Amino acid sequence: MDFSGQIKTLFKPTERPHSAQAELSIRIGKATEAKDFQWLKTNIPCQKACPAETDIPAYLTAIADGHLDEAYRINLLDNIFPAVLGRVCSRPCESVCRHGHEGLGESVAICFSKRSAADFGKQTPVLLDPLFPVTGKKVAVIGAGVAGLTVARNLTLLGHSVTIYEKHSSPGGMLNQGIPEFRLPREIINHEVSQITKLGVEIICNTAIGKDLRIAQLKIDFDAVVIAAGTLKPNLLNIPGHELSGIRHGLDFLLEVNENGSADIGDRVIVIGGGFTAMDCARTAQRLGAQTAELSDDWDLKVLYRREKTAMRVTPGELEELEQEGVPLECHATPLTYLEKDGKLCGMRFRKTGTSEEFDVPADTVLLATGQFPDTSWEAGSGIAPVRSEFGNVFVAGDYALGATSLIDAIGHAKGITEKVDQFLMGEERVRKTVLIENVKQTGRTAEQDKIERQPMPALPVVDRDLPSEVELGYKEDAAQQEATRCYRCHYKFEIDQDKCIKCDWCLKARPRPECILMLKELKHDSEGRVVSWEAVESMRNMNMIWINQDECIRCGACIKACPVDAITLQKVSLCTEPRIPKTAS
Repeated sequence: MDFSGQIKTLFKPTERPHSAQAELSIRIGKATEAKDFQWLKTNIPCQKACPAETDIPAYLTAIADGHLDEAYRINLLDNIFPAVLGRVCSRPCESVCRHGHEGLGESVAICFSKRSAADFGKQTPVLLDPLFPVTGKKVAVIGAGVAGLTVARNLTLLGHSVTIYEKHSSPGGMLNQGIPEFRLPREIINHEVSQITKLGVEIICNTAIGKDLRIAQLKIDFDAVVIAAGTLKPNLLNIPGHELSGIRHGLDFLLEVNENGSADIGDRVIVIGGGFTAMDCARTAQRLGAQTAELSDDWDLKVLYRREKTAMRVTPGELEELEQEGVPLECHATPLTYLEKDGKLCGMRFRKTGTSEEFDVPADTVLLATGQFPDTSWEAGSGIAPVRSEFGNVFVAGDYALGATSLIDAIGHAKGITEKVDQFLMGEERVRKTVLIENVKQTGRTAEQDKIERQPMPALPVVDRDLPSEVELGYKEDAAQQEATRCYRCHYKFEIDQDKCIKCDWCLKARPRPECILMLKELKHDSEGRVVSWEAVESMRNMNMIWINQDECIRCGACIKACPVDAITLQKVSLCTEPRIPKTAS
């Protein structure tokens, strides 16, 4: 949720329509046409890929300019956990970053940059201002994971009173229960949770719904209930021998280690799976077995996965870390059966995927990182529908609605549910999305910045890695700023005013990339004015217009400097969420 008034100045727009060929519906101000939103989705791929719609170019620009507190606040508007996600986000934004296109180098380190804004900004809690006054409405949220905390924070900013019920001893959900401390220090979680509770959100821990408190009572006591209970029911392999002791789900193992600092896993450990949990289990087991490995030749640890390595759903860099820490990975291994000796687990039998070849791997412990599902057993007799959608005054958010996803997916889904709950409580849509168009003088980028290489993440030496010590050490401040300058700042729009353009070739001669400015015969639009295709020509004789290709533009400003008639405009285009005028005030 982008609380526009907190970081952007409000002004009365000059909403003068463009010609049909213009890329946006108005010249300056707040636009709401389909072509305006389409421009954002097409031209800012990182923001589109982020489920929370975080304004990535804006916060990277702030970091590059040395405004770290501003960068953190921009993050916080859409993502309640900037410092946390700066460490453990799945980074869908980076795979679509235009800097990673062929010939342009590597994607910008968006995730690491997000972390740097938290590392070097002020460490005092950042509390966002409410968007509306107190409404008198009360909402119960079940689950204090990232989805539940997102719903609670955003509903509070909309004026509602929120109480979260959490069955564990501390809030955070998978942040505390499933992610090892060496990836995510607990003080980081606690600090960002405090920014939510200090807004007035009440979190009641050690309270299990269905056992300590019935949901039927919550439906009576609160105006709305949001179930954000996550996915804690393990998906276990139903193969011969599954009843043997020594077979554990990975999340149970990680929870025990995170709460107690240890777990008994024996000398030989197998991890089954190819996702986030598998990596966390393997690297945690490696740390637990480090001392055993020094004392015994019998210590052994291996990760086995049934598909190819490229299909593994892991954070970029994790496979490299796994290899550095000495954990072998074997792909194309399909589990067939558990093996036993004297009534005890002694290993597993696998088939080489796609073949008839079988092989055995010895094990004292098998950690299953094979997924999990929502546990709906407590819903029995609750009077709510056994489906993952809203029912009466009950709503579902995050993984409880979607199944096991990523943290940022859960946050993005929870943002959408927040708006549904608010509309249910107030009987109207109180917020709207707009496209803010502002004139600017420069982007701060040069063509030379394309040559800057991606900054590597400093890491703790392998010999010093233990359970509590964070492996990734974070950028130094100068490296953080250097990395942020690599961003193309795709929220800036260069556009040629076709009424002023004299069809000379000065901008074409100045262009740093061969296709960032094109000669076109025709530019085609759909019925709502959105660009759908164009026909390029190579000769000025056949040209009807000169057009800036935003997808190839590196925002260097060379074209503006070259234009002899000032026909090229520069604007900043941003997605905003702001209050609608209440019906009662109209």
